[in-house]
Amino acid sequence: MDINKSGAKYSAIVGIGEKIKQKSKETNSEYLLLNRGVNSVCNIDLNSIVSDIDFNTIEMQVYPPSQGRPELRNSINEHYFNKKSKSENILICGGGMSALDLVFQSIKIQQILLPEYYWGSYAQIMAIRGIDSNTYAKLEDLEEHTESIKNSAVIICDPNNPLGNKLPDEKILQHIHHLNDNGTIVIVDCPYRRIFCGDEDDFFQQLVNCENVIIVESFSKSLGLSGQRLGFIHTSHKDLTEELGIRLMYATNGINAFSQILVHSLLSTEKGKQATLDFKTNTVAGIRKNIEFLKNKHLLAEKFYQDSEPVGIFAVINQSEEKLLEHRIGSVSLSYFTRNKKESAQKFARICVSVPHDKFRAYFNQF
Repeated sequence: MDINKSGAKYSAIVGIGEKIKQKSKETNSEYLLLNRGVNSVCNIDLNSIVSDIDFNTIEMQVYPPSQGRPELRNSINEHYFNKKSKSENILICGGGMSALDLVFQSIKIQQILLPEYYWGSYAQIMAIRGIDSNTYAKLEDLEEHTESIKNSAVIICDPNNPLGNKLPDEKILQHIHHLNDNGTIVIVDCPYRRIFCGDEDDFFQQLVNCENVIIVESFSKSLGLSGQRLGFIHTSHKDLTEELGIRLMYATNGINAFSQILVHSLLSTEKGKQATLDFKTNTVAGIRKNIEFLKNKHLLAEKFYQDSEPVGIFAVINQSEEKLLEHRIGSVSLSYFTRNKKESAQKFARICVSVPHDKFRAYFNQF
C-alpha cells in the first residue's frame, strides 16, 4: 500500500510523557508532570451545570449546525466581542488545533511566520499541509519587512507558549493593525489569555473589523475543558467564512452537541458564570504563587522576560530537562520550541506552572 507521507512527527511532549510513565513504574515513584499544557491547579466544577442539561432533547441527539449552534455563537459574540461582531463571523471547531488546521488549509499564502520560540504543533500542522514557515524575533521586525511579507501570514501567541510571557496589549494591537492595513494576514492564537480575564477584556473587540485578522480560540485552557475539544474561529472576511464553513461541514458534519451546550451554559447562565469565575480565580492564584516561588528560588530564566511579564500557564526555568527528571519533575527542553537557537536552549526547560502550589513547592525545594 502506498502512503502519502506528511513529513510531520509525533509530538516530543508525548514521547516525554511516555518516558516519565516508564520511569515512574520502574522506580514506583510519583513524578510531577509539568511537561503537559493542562491547567491543573483545580478542575472546573461542572456538576451543577450538567445536572441542568436535558440529554433527551432533539438538539442534543441530532447533527448540530455545521458552523456551530446559534446560541453558542451568540454567547461568544457577547462574551468575547461585546456584541460588536456578528454570529455569522464565528465558526465552532473541534478545539484550537483543529481550528488552526482549518485556517492553514484555507488561506493562500507563501509562508507562515512563527515567533522565535513557538508551540511545536504549528510546524507539524504546516508540514501536513505543505506550508513553508519562518520565524521572527520581535513584532518590530515584522514592520521593517512589511512589503516582503504581504503574501505571508503571521502567528501571534500571547501569552506565549512556551515562554509564558505577556506583552502589553497596546503594543500587540499596534502591530496587528499595521500588518492588517498592509495586507499581511495575522492569526491571533491566544488560548491562555482568557484564563486571566473575562468579559471586561476588550482586546478581541478591537480586531472585529480587521479583514486580514483571524482569531483562533479554544476553551481548553480558559475553561479547563481540554477533554471537550471545543474552540472557535472568528473572521470578518466573507469569502474565508464561507470556505471555512464548507470545510467544517465535510470534515466534521457538526461539532459535538454536548460540548457546545455545556460551554454555552458556562458562558450564559448564572451557575455557569460562577463556576467559570471560581475556576479562573483559583487557577490564576496558583499560577502566580508558583511563578513568584520560581523567582525567589532564582529558577526563573529571567533573560526571557526582559521586555515582558511572566504570566503563565508556562514558564522557562534555568534547569535542563534532564536535571529536572533527576528530581522527578517532568518538563520539555526549550530546544524543542525553537528552530534557530536549539543549542543555547538546551540548558533551559519549559514547565507548566498551573499546578497546586504546595505540590509544586515541595518538588522544587529540592533545588
